[in-house]
Amino acid sequence: MKAIVIEQYGGAEELVEKELPKPVIQDNQVLIEMRATSINPIDWKVREGYLKEMIPFEFPLILGWDAAGVVSEIGEDVTNFKVGDEVFARPAMPSGTYSEYVAVEEDLVALKPKSLSFEEAASVPLAGLTAWQCLVDFGQIKEGDKVLIHAGSGGVGSLGIQIAKSFGAHVISTASGKNEAFLKELGVDEFINYETTDFTEVVKDVDLVVDTMGGDILDKSQSVIKKGGRLVSITGQPDAEKAEANQITAESLWLNPNGKQLAELGELMEQGKVKAQVGHEFPLTADGVREAHELSATHHAKGKIVIVVK
Repeated sequence: MKAIVIEQYGGAEELVEKELPKPVIQDNQVLIEMRATSINPIDWKVREGYLKEMIPFEFPLILGWDAAGVVSEIGEDVTNFKVGDEVFARPAMPSGTYSEYVAVEEDLVALKPKSLSFEEAASVPLAGLTAWQCLVDFGQIKEGDKVLIHAGSGGVGSLGIQIAKSFGAHVISTASGKNEAFLKELGVDEFINYETTDFTEVVKDVDLVVDTMGGDILDKSQSVIKKGGRLVSITGQPDAEKAEANQITAESLWLNPNGKQLAELGELMEQGKVKAQVGHEFPLTADGVREAHELSATHHAKGKIVIVVK
């Protein structure tokens, strides 16, 4: 099968095309013939070696964390899927998805919503599950909650806004001025242009903050949460002492792949409550994936960056 791999850490030029053996599935796995995958910031962070101390990868390494395609084989113990099913998934490491086939454990797979294209479905798993686990699992979101989601035009932010609105929350979100209309289309109740406004001057007493930026934004977010509220970050570790002083619960979240939650998210999409936001498409070639990585690293892509496999 064709795959785009890296054989050492480094810049986008390290992404090269390679012919590799098709994965051999285990009894609890399905083999997905890929139709599309997508780019997430973790892709280029792994490529550049930022996570090498935390996760020991082996080369050649296929990157990619989102899968959408058709089941072409099933393992002996698989009961919920059959050959020909259209599915999407966030595979477990190190099953990268910049490839024509990927083997995935059955419990990490969900049927693709019929209303979604493969490209749309590929944009959802990592970002959607991250947003879901921040809001639902950690945030315990409920109707009437006041939620601040940073960087609402990005993958996690745009899906997070819609998930929060589906639960009946009041949603505040930050983005650049050019994305104001986009965020309001997603259902944002209060838009903050971070280029002209410091969010700490206009936001107070929120129940939950979802931080996707880290650094100074993560640190300053503690000041806008009411006592007993919650702060979750996907990019940094909140200051525990400050959180205790502010009487809030603050944690860092690392995504846990989950087919059942992905199916729940798929149901919201079938109902039209959550829509995939595909902003850019590139082909599964070394040049295409390099360009996609470079765009993702600017942090200025609107919606998700999708790689079309076939």
